[in-house]
Amino acid sequence: MYFLVLVVAIRLLRSVAREVVGEEKAREVWSRIDIIGDIAIIKKPLRTSLSLEDYRRIGAKLLERVKYVKSVWLAASPVEGEYRVRRELIHLAGDKRTVTVYREHGCSFLVDISKVFVTPRLGFEHYRVAKLVRPGEVIVNMFAGAGIFSIVIARIARPSKVYSIDINREAVELMKRNVEINSVKDVVVPIHGDAAEVVSRRLSGIADRVLMPLPVLAISYLGHALESLKDRGALHVYLHISYGKGEDPRDKASGIVLNEVERLGYSVENIQARVVRPVGPRTVQVVVDAGVLRC
Repeated sequence: MYFLVLVVAIRLLRSVAREVVGEEKAREVWSRIDIIGDIAIIKKPLRTSLSLEDYRRIGAKLLERVKYVKSVWLAASPVEGEYRVRRELIHLAGDKRTVTVYREHGCSFLVDISKVFVTPRLGFEHYRVAKLVRPGEVIVNMFAGAGIFSIVIARIARPSKVYSIDINREAVELMKRNVEINSVKDVVVPIHGDAAEVVSRRLSGIADRVLMPLPVLAISYLGHALESLKDRGALHVYLHISYGKGEDPRDKASGIVLNEVERLGYSVENIQARVVRPVGPRTVQVVVDAGVLRC
C-alpha cells in the first residue's frame, strides 16, 4: 500500500512540475517527494536550476491537486547532524506546521518532520522485520527515532520487550506519545541516551534481535549491538553502500558486516542482504540480516 501511495505521489509531482516549470526542469524533481501524514516534502537536489519561486509554484499547485495534503515543504538540505534530521526546511504552501499524524500498518504516529527523520519508503522494511520476530523475543532498537520500527513490531509480532533507544530527546518524547497512542506501553520501552552507553549500562546480554537502522553509525556501533545480544541472536544492520560498475551492493554490504562481526570475535551462522532504497547516484541503502553466535 505504501509503495502505491509513493508511486501516485511521484506521478502527481511529475505532472504538476511539468505544468508549472516545463518538461526539462521537471526532471529535476520527478521522484523527490515524500508524503508524511498530510505533509508533502519535496527534496531539493544538490544541483538544481529551479528557483525558490519555482518550488513555491509547484507546492501551491500540488496543494491544489492533492486534497489530503495540507502543507508542502522543501527539504533544502540533506538529512544530517547528530540527530539525523532535515535542518533546512522551507515552507512552500499550505499550513505552516511541521507536526502531523503518520499512519503505517494499522499504527498511528505523531511526528514532527523538523525534529525527527521519517520516511514512508521504509514502510515495507518495518513490516518485513516484524514478520521475522518470534513470540517472546527481546529486541533492542539502537536508533529508534519516534518509535515507528519498534511500535510496528510490537503491534504485528508478539515480542516480550522492545527496548527503544534514541539520543534525540525530542524524538524520545514523540516516541513516548506514540507508545501510548498505539497501546504498546507494556512492550515498548522508550529510552533516552546514546545507544552504546545504554547497552553497556543496562542492556548487556539480553537481546534476541538488534536493529541498527542508522547507516551512518551502524558499523561503529556494531560491537555494542553484539554486546546486547544473548549468546546467539539476529542483527539487522542498515548501511549506505556506494558501488561501481559490476559490483553488487548486497555482496559489498554483507562482506563489511561479516568481516566486522568476525573481527569482534563472533561467528556468522547465516547472512543475507537486500536493497532497501536508492539514496544517491550509485548509492543505495542495504539491510544485512545476520544470525550470529558468540564464540
